[in-house]
Amino acid sequence: MTDLSAGEAAAPGALARLLRRKMALFGLAIIVLVVAGAVFAPWIAPFDPNDQMFDGLTLEGAPMPPGGQFLMGTDLLGRDLFSRLLYGAQTSLIIGVVANGLALVIGTLVGITAGFFRGWIGGVLMRFTDLMMAFPALLLAICLAAIFQPSLWIVALVIALVNWVQTARVIYTETSSLATRDFIAAERTLGASTSRILFRHILPHLLPTIIVWGTLGISTTVLLEATLSFLGIGVQPPTASWGNIIFENQTWFQTAPWLVFIPGAAIILLALAFNLVGDALRDVLDPTQRGRD
Repeated sequence: MTDLSAGEAAAPGALARLLRRKMALFGLAIIVLVVAGAVFAPWIAPFDPNDQMFDGLTLEGAPMPPGGQFLMGTDLLGRDLFSRLLYGAQTSLIIGVVANGLALVIGTLVGITAGFFRGWIGGVLMRFTDLMMAFPALLLAICLAAIFQPSLWIVALVIALVNWVQTARVIYTETSSLATRDFIAAERTLGASTSRILFRHILPHLLPTIIVWGTLGISTTVLLEATLSFLGIGVQPPTASWGNIIFENQTWFQTAPWLVFIPGAAIILLALAFNLVGDALRDVLDPTQRGRD
């Protein structure tokens, strides 16, 4: 049985073990709920997220509290908070998937190249990776975001450029170990090309690690996007983002706390959900854990 067919055979078993974990199911339920809310936001949202309604403020000009036609209240401009949260979920998920996917691609390419070829190529790539890891991710992201004009896609690119280093380090370590295995030496002896060894034998062994890091990385990406938006250098208003919802309404923290607590809770729950699923996937896809469920 080839590596690929073995992986295909193990997939149903891995899925079954994943579904037996209650915390993983809890995380999956939250993810499905958020994804459904983001996808169907145009049909679920009771109002346009940018519509500043005349009756969305009290007579004193304060945000409306939750209740009545405004399920979660309104913000400082009289916009429906529930509608903005739904559209903000689109922003968080788009950036999470795009930025994390790009970071995975960069990190995997760097890690595989450095781990397989080693020598001066691996040395240069990993020293550059170490250099990038020396900078605090948030500080580097702030610097990059300040250089470029903030937008949804620029924020995704900035986050990808600071998040690929951890993936590269992990993939490098595993690739270095795999490259010294006997079956790789046998393939080289038989005259197998570099591309065949990489894509047919090494990459399938790395897929579980890539999947786990891809899942865990989304939570980090969501938190970093929310942080940048909260600091005012992320996704710019009027585009709804959970981070900039908190940023816009932070002055109302004492008199209208729901404007901070609700989007803050959404950020924490989504990050927790991806962490729970990622941790479960790490245990399920680790061969040393089989039989312990």
